[in-house]
Amino acid sequence: MKNVCKLMIVVLSLIMIVTCLPSCGAKGKTLDEVKAAGELVIATSPDFPPFESLDGEGNVSGIEIDIMNIICEKLGVKLVIEQMAFESVLPGVQAGKFDVGVSGITVTEKRLKNALFTDPYCMAAQAIVVTADSPIKSKADLAGKKVSVQTGTTAESFCGENGYEVLSFEANSDAEAAVLNNKVDAWVIDDLTAKDMVDTYNAEHPGALVILSDAMTTEPYAFGFAFGSEDLVAEVNKIVKELVDSGEIQKIFEKYDAPYTKP
Repeated sequence: MKNVCKLMIVVLSLIMIVTCLPSCGAKGKTLDEVKAAGELVIATSPDFPPFESLDGEGNVSGIEIDIMNIICEKLGVKLVIEQMAFESVLPGVQAGKFDVGVSGITVTEKRLKNALFTDPYCMAAQAIVVTADSPIKSKADLAGKKVSVQTGTTAESFCGENGYEVLSFEANSDAEAAVLNNKVDAWVIDDLTAKDMVDTYNAEHPGALVILSDAMTTEPYAFGFAFGSEDLVAEVNKIVKELVDSGEIQKIFEKYDAPYTKP
């Protein structure tokens, strides 16, 4: 009798698990839920200029914030910004803590297994940054060398999967310091952020850092949502397409003196 009871408990437990899977995996808000809440909560790591950074008053600003403000205006909701380390952005969205990840996120096959993404709004590249006196002049010269990257980025995964020795940091500023202090041979980072950070450093230390003409990779940027937000993503996609086609996103890039590559 005890064995039968145990068997029935196991069977019922399995039925409950299987029944729960689709709904349990859907953590994202629907379009109606976002509109009812009156706000769209984004997760971001504001150490990624010109996409996200902190201004003099401690407010998050940048290319993606401008885009999200337009999206929220068209949805008729308020933009709410939550700051965190980059590696926590998508996990937080997937867990339903935030509505969307907005942090210079590259769409990859691995990420597509765990989250929904909008259509890309731009194309970016992974840049290679070295010191002015570095013997490394091209991507080929990096073979077998040590590179610094930000934790949780595609730079980290790509370099790790392609034979480079990787030193990962939570903040890009620390990855930059690693190459300046000769702890690594190069720093791999998204090209627009590389330009912004290198220009800022070189303004006080002329010619200290150099961005190589070779790119490590080319990749699409988009916004990440949790499963369950399919209709919300579809609506955001309509807005993104409108902004891309009208040239509005290009104008935002120009505002930040950043080159724009249409997806």
